[in-house]
Amino acid sequence: MTAEIMVAEARKAFWVMVGFLAFIWAVQIVNWMTGYTLSDEFGVQAWNPASLPDIATAPFLHWGWGHIHGNSGPLFIFGFLAAYRGVGRFLWVTGMIILVSGLGAWFTSDPMSIGAGASGVVFGYFGYILVRGVFDRHLIDIVVGVVMALCFAYTFTGLLPQEGIGWQAHVFGFVAGVAGGWLFRDRPRASAAPPADSRAALRKELDDLGL
Repeated sequence: MTAEIMVAEARKAFWVMVGFLAFIWAVQIVNWMTGYTLSDEFGVQAWNPASLPDIATAPFLHWGWGHIHGNSGPLFIFGFLAAYRGVGRFLWVTGMIILVSGLGAWFTSDPMSIGAGASGVVFGYFGYILVRGVFDRHLIDIVVGVVMALCFAYTFTGLLPQEGIGWQAHVFGFVAGVAGGWLFRDRPRASAAPPADSRAALRKELDDLGL
């Protein structure tokens, strides 16, 4: 990827995350004004089959101003770093994280408990940027992963069981991010076959050498 393309993708990544944050904050205002009925109705209710479609809506909903405030900073930082080398791939990774995080929480949370919030996505992006550089063999991303791991080491505590916190979504989001780093890794392009005339010339040279 050339420097110009990388700068263009980073610019798109910035505005994608600005738009993402603007959307969840707008939803939060409506949610707050309605007494958080949106979180109750469109959050993921564990073990309720009728709530499975809510896996797609729960990450955009929160339970309070402190909840959304705590998620917004890491969401923007990790999301931008996950997207700056390709927004298209980032969107696929995001979809995978939302699905796996939501399904994991649905299966493992207390029956009929309701989960909402972007923290599963945050942990998914965190896992993704930690491993992407290794899977892609990209030095810059390896450095980014190491720096993020050191600067946000406290984030790993969110993977531990805690009362009153949807840690299940954190764990499955993190796993999905790591898996996404492998699944959507850069793959080397197959080298093109040499032209027919080049192959014929090579064959003639080998014949002349008696090979």
